[in-house]
Amino acid sequence: MKTLLSLLLLIPFTTYASLEELVGPELINAAGEKVPTSSLAGKVVGLYFSAEWCPPCKAFTPELVKLRDSAADKFEVVFVSSDRSPEAQQKYMKDYKMNWLAVPHDSPLREQLQQKYDIQGIPSLVIIDDQGNLITNEGRSEMSDADPAGALSKWISAAGKAN
Repeated sequence: MKTLLSLLLLIPFTTYASLEELVGPELINAAGEKVPTSSLAGKVVGLYFSAEWCPPCKAFTPELVKLRDSAADKFEVVFVSSDRSPEAQQKYMKDYKMNWLAVPHDSPLREQLQQKYDIQGIPSLVIIDDQGNLITNEGRSEMSDADPAGALSKWISAAGKAN
């Protein structure tokens, strides 16, 4: 029998009561430590679909790290890894200074999120508000098309947050 969470993840662009319903109650940091999802309250969140073995990902990741680090009080990233092992995921996070959270490598949420947002390739950046509501599934191209800070301002405005 499917759980309520897995059924909710199959409904595209659903409004959620909380971000925890979308990504679970806990995420992990670059050290592999569990962190409550509630720590993302009040922030715009980028779901970053990426992997260390992907050359375009390795080129885009430093740009995303810089943007996140410049506005960590308003913007957080949750890494949804396509790496081949938990060790590869942790190494990628450490090597690229991804001081953000991640869906655990062994979690079925990784695949469910990829399906929910129809991720066809990596890197991909889906922007949501702190309740899990979609702002854009074109975060990567919006960062590339405009200045990254301008894209972030647009996402914050769309989430109803004050700059």
